[in-house]
Amino acid sequence: MLTRVVKLTINPANATDFVQIFEESKSKILAFEGCHHLKLFSDKKYPNIFFTYSVCENETALNNYRHSDLFKDTWSRTKKLFACRPEAWSLDQHFEGDS
Repeated sequence: MLTRVVKLTINPANATDFVQIFEESKSKILAFEGCHHLKLFSDKKYPNIFFTYSVCENETALNNYRHSDLFKDTWSRTKKLFACRPEAWSLDQHFEGDS
């Protein structure tokens, strides 16, 4: 499994538009082959800073999504809202705990 975290700093005036785009896209992203999990977080202190958290089957599944028409459409609408360049990390999990 591959975990992907993307930090998106949205212009504060566009935060509501970003959430709307995410709401419109989330079920389509989750239905994409190889996508197993998707979450959206916002920073408590800076609510215009968002983090997407997704889990894909592997890097091939992530790249298939990133080259899809769905991604291209969603990204073209989202990138207009940025206050600064996004940051992304692909992560390997070493531990998971529950209380």
